[in-house]
Amino acid sequence: MKILDKYLLKTFLITFTTVFVILFFIFILQTVWLFISELAGKDLDLILIVKFLLFSMPRIIPLVLPLSVLLASIMTFGNLAENYEFAAMKSSGISLQRAMRVLIVFIFVLSIVAFWFANNVIPYAEYKFINFRKNIAQAKPAMAIAEGQFNDVGFYNIKVNKKSGENGNILTGVTIHEKPNNVGENKTVIKAKDGKLMSNEKSSILKLVLNDGYYYQDVTPKKYEDRAKLPFIKSSFKKQIINIDLSELNKVDEDKENVGSTNAMLNVNELRYTLDSLNKNLDNEIISFSENINQRVGIRKSPVPIKIDKKKKPLPANVLSLYTNKQKSDILKMAGSNVTSNIYSIESTQKDLKDKQREINKHLTALYEKFVIAFACFLMFFIGAPLGAIIRKGGLGLPIVFAVLIFITFHFINTFGKRLSQEAAMSPFMGSWMSSFVLLPLAVLLTYRATNDNGLINFDAITTPISQLFQKISERFFPAQNQK
Repeated sequence: MKILDKYLLKTFLITFTTVFVILFFIFILQTVWLFISELAGKDLDLILIVKFLLFSMPRIIPLVLPLSVLLASIMTFGNLAENYEFAAMKSSGISLQRAMRVLIVFIFVLSIVAFWFANNVIPYAEYKFINFRKNIAQAKPAMAIAEGQFNDVGFYNIKVNKKSGENGNILTGVTIHEKPNNVGENKTVIKAKDGKLMSNEKSSILKLVLNDGYYYQDVTPKKYEDRAKLPFIKSSFKKQIINIDLSELNKVDEDKENVGSTNAMLNVNELRYTLDSLNKNLDNEIISFSENINQRVGIRKSPVPIKIDKKKKPLPANVLSLYTNKQKSDILKMAGSNVTSNIYSIESTQKDLKDKQREINKHLTALYEKFVIAFACFLMFFIGAPLGAIIRKGGLGLPIVFAVLIFITFHFINTFGKRLSQEAAMSPFMGSWMSSFVLLPLAVLLTYRATNDNGLINFDAITTPISQLFQKISERFFPAQNQK
């Protein structure tokens, strides 16, 4: 390796590492903010918090890595151009492509590592992350309840005055509001002097044992004016056990990152196997439903040709005229009922098929995303390196502005494409690769202009045709003034 290659590689690696660490720290803070409700006020020790963050770190890499490559490329080549090192290299006969050669090899290796990471490390970390969130309350059951406030745990709102014991599982002054099955106020209240939390790591049920308490329940009369006569039911108990389903504790909203989706926990081979099963299941359900609906409406697979006897009297145009009014009414009611039933069956099946197709699209998107992250490293490098050589600015000023604008465009198109593909508005392939296809011409254009020492925008190419157009208009409509 020549001295120039070593110098360029060393400069790029230092810049890339610095940018990567800074951006990674920023995105980690974003993750903490996203899940702050699960960490704050839960009496979690440092080990559990560190595990939580470690399992969530790999899912940040697909965002941080392309942005780091883009920003490091702009800063590295911008510094070289700003300090006239590129001018010295070009005067020595070294072109931009020659200077980029060693970094292209490095980006190629980085892309392979990125694909391996997305295919192996991220699915494993996602699996551990989801299971850790589900089992965190089983490892430390008292973390589900904070002192002095109501805590939403499963189907209950629980408040305790004080927690004690080695694991905080001894509760004093317990108040529980049981959630109603339908929309309305809490109608069941349980108050106990003390209680104890008991759990088993192999079970998803958290057992709450209450001692010396009362049970209050509102009674809803049939008539509103009788409500004062039946205020509530009160009963006492010496010991009562409440079982809480912990699967509801760490349930994730669909508006968040959808971390509960299983496709993020699969590698390429597992995704292909799952997709094959999902497609077969969808095809079988379509065939089964079509055969079922055909039988319901009276359509056979191989219809038998009907022989028409010409000697018999042909049927009238209005077949219902052959029946009495009561028979007509019964026939029409039966036909309407069959039509309504078939329409309902078709609509419900259509919704079910759309959900299954959406699940297939999600798995296809997850499959393509593993290749997109590898290609994104190449794409961002071939955008950043020539852009830095053109703008001739290093440091953290103008390069950050360009990098953020380009990456926001890339990330927005990528997110928009994935949403459209999941809803079957476009194919999952196009949805996953749309951001790369949109920015690929920009990479080609910037590389071409940087190689030919052109600026970012050739203003002459824009202003010259406009001035020529105005000159032709002037010559046509004002010939006397042009002759003078």
